[in-house]
Amino acid sequence: MEIRALAPDEADAVRDIRARAFGPLPDDVWARRSRLVRQAAEAGRQFAGFDGGAVVATGALLDMTQWWHGRAVSTAGVGAVTVAPEERGRGLGRRLMGDLLERCAGLGHSLAMLFPATTRLYRSLGWEHAGAWHHVDLSTEALRTIAAERVPVRRAGPGDAAEVAAVIARAHRTARDCGPVGWPEARWREHLGAPDGYHYLAEDGFLSYRWAEGNAGLEVARLVASSERTLRALWAIVGSGSSTAESVRACVSPMDPVLWLPREREHETVHRSQWMLRVVDAPAAIAARGFPAGVAAEVPLEIDDPQRSANSGRWHLEVKDGEGRLERSAATGADAVRLGPRGLAALYSGIPEPTLRRAGLLQGGNAEALAAAFAATPFSLDYF
Repeated sequence: MEIRALAPDEADAVRDIRARAFGPLPDDVWARRSRLVRQAAEAGRQFAGFDGGAVVATGALLDMTQWWHGRAVSTAGVGAVTVAPEERGRGLGRRLMGDLLERCAGLGHSLAMLFPATTRLYRSLGWEHAGAWHHVDLSTEALRTIAAERVPVRRAGPGDAAEVAAVIARAHRTARDCGPVGWPEARWREHLGAPDGYHYLAEDGFLSYRWAEGNAGLEVARLVASSERTLRALWAIVGSGSSTAESVRACVSPMDPVLWLPREREHETVHRSQWMLRVVDAPAAIAARGFPAGVAAEVPLEIDDPQRSANSGRWHLEVKDGEGRLERSAATGADAVRLGPRGLAALYSGIPEPTLRRAGLLQGGNAEALAAAFAATPFSLDYF
């Protein structure tokens, strides 16, 4: 199999294999998705594996950032990974993912994120479960009763892409969020131009929703705000649909403030889709990540990363004043905390040290200080 980047005029070459892997793609659906495929191809980020001239595998590397404790880290979003049904079982998926991992490094990404169709393949290459895409079912009437002041809000469209991206970035930075994605302006223009979406922009907040269930329900794709006043005002807009929509399915953080705003909260239905993380460049990923300002830690690490040898070896990790450094160490490593790429990804994501140790993802040394330094509740507001 030869793996190479597709040219923009080859975008339609992936339609058939995507349909065979994920289901039929009607013309109107493909018209929207093909624009994203062409964007990826124009940036040299849409790849395909060829065998005898036929496309037998595909994958894309989306250009994005991911917020970690309020700091944006360069991340590749690995998406649209397919292998032709008749070619499965030949190891093509593993070869493709190995190639894409090296391309992530070549493109300068510190991290790689994906939503897995299968855990085994990605774990074998160093990815590990890190967070989730959460949806919670809320009562529209309960949202309507949230006390809110009016704030200046306007409808948003493709021409507002840069401002929307900036407002969302400020909200995640202010909240010191972990996990949500930051998209380039071009991606936001595409999203804001979708025919079934409704978008509202405030000075420090953004709301995106659509009608669902035959217009009997609402789906909130994103609602973020930097202030309580704006947060309440945007949820009040959603709640104002209570005369038509009985329920709202909202994509939110598991610690989203909206869960503490309604007058009643007895039980709720939560839907989760897990995502996985891979540390591509360990020193760069640590340097870019945010850490709690009042936490300090110094721990010797020994990393064994078969796929990314640049991550392997003995390291000295230091966290202080909200920043982290990972530097090469000449120490013997007798008291080092030992990690493979999966353990490193899980640690980076805030999985508690006792959990990692009992799961066999971390061994040796004294790692108690790492739990407070990397503490996080990772989430995503995007699926790709």
